Amino acid sequence: MIRLWSVLGNAQKLDGGAMFGNAPRAMWSHWVTPDAGNRVPLACRALLATGINGQRVLFEAGIGAFFEPKLKQRYGVVEDEHVLLASLGKAGFAHEDIDAVVLSHLHFDHAGGLLAAWAPGKPRQLLFPNARFIVGRECWARALNPHPRDRASFIPELPGLLEASRRLEIVDGEFSTTLGPEVRFEYSHGHTPGLLLATVGGDGGVVFCADLIPGRPWVHLPVTMGYDRYPELLVDEKRRFLDDKLARGVRLFYTHDAECAMTAVTRDDKARYGVTQEVADFAGLTLGA
Repeated sequence: MIRLWSVLGNAQKLDGGAMFGNAPRAMWSHWVTPDAGNRVPLACRALLATGINGQRVLFEAGIGAFFEPKLKQRYGVVEDEHVLLASLGKAGFAHEDIDAVVLSHLHFDHAGGLLAAWAPGKPRQLLFPNARFIVGRECWARALNPHPRDRASFIPELPGLLEASRRLEIVDGEFSTTLGPEVRFEYSHGHTPGLLLATVGGDGGVVFCADLIPGRPWVHLPVTMGYDRYPELLVDEKRRFLDDKLARGVRLFYTHDAECAMTAVTRDDKARYGVTQEVADFAGLTLGA
């Protein structure tokens, strides 16, 4: 039996224009209300699952609290404490209890929560001492050798810490040795090379959308982020992804939607995609129930 929790990490506020790419402010401001600085609130939400191959699995780790104060302000991190650890605690778990962490990619807002909170004069410290870390091969290669355009999105010390743990599993197929057949992987390249998209529970299950579809507004096919490397490719990937999830009854889990954790997907007679069955939060949701 697989059970799921929506687990919050540290929130951010980022420029709305960057988050909505080619969509005009007059449109996106109806979806998410910006503040006086044109910034919109973003979650860094993780998905916790138990019962996957007998393990406790965390899908992503959010941004965490690893930034020093100057960079914390620059990147709009809202809270000072490591929110993910507190959120895991509310669900009845500690980071030491996690058996595996699946990382869609290694941008800091998805992997920074693997690290302990910043403290003056202390080196980076990797948390989750009993977990295997599962990363896609192309995402791993990108983190080792970033492009100048996205170099600032990575934590330079993180790959070395993951390698030194001797608990790193790099995947490039549909399944992981650690997780078995209950988690199926597919890959997207429009946001970053080899973005790892994990579906839990097969047909009727839940997919972690990562930055392919960060939240409900991005279900609308033409909407992409300014951070996406190939927006047109991403739109084509979204179409195939959404058609597949609609056909198989797979719900969408959003990492960056500040108000909604999960929805089902719809498509109208004009082939426009939308959402239904919006869920703001959930704890101990049983798949198939």
